Amino acid sequence: MEFSNKLISLHDHLFYFAYTLTNDKEEAKDLIQDTYLKALTHRDKFEDQTNLKAWTFTIMKNTFINNYRRNKKANTIVDNSEDLYYLNIPKKSDFGSPESEISTKEIKAGISRLEKDQRMPFEMHAAGYKYKEIAENLNLSIGTVKSRIFFTRKKLMESLKEFQS
Repeated sequence: MEFSNKLISLHDHLFYFAYTLTNDKEEAKDLIQDTYLKALTHRDKFEDQTNLKAWTFTIMKNTFINNYRRNKKANTIVDNSEDLYYLNIPKKSDFGSPESEISTKEIKAGISRLEKDQRMPFEMHAAGYKYKEIAENLNLSIGTVKSRIFFTRKKLMESLKEFQS
């Protein structure tokens, strides 16, 4: 019971911190509720004689970050069209200019000319995969993935100099 009382006594501090993270009163209240729930659920992991406020703030910060990432993923558009047509349509107009269409074709051609072991990590990275995911999918070390992406980017920039502004 003492733990719960101490936790509730932190409400004003938690609200202030939650509001600085969310900039919205309702979202701050939701974040406090999530934090209380996690703190009570994981009460056994709290060590007595340590800083309850810091422990609770850490739970809140991690909850906020996880919710942010989850929401970001939920708002990601999945484009299953060939050549990612829908993701590559400019947002301001219905169609790209003829010059940009030619440039895009040249850039895609430059990418397709790359060797598969260079092209695959680069394309996956460009599609939003994290280094760790690429390494796992291609059965490579993270260092190898980073190196291949770096050198592929350099090679593409060199071969496509005329498209750089």
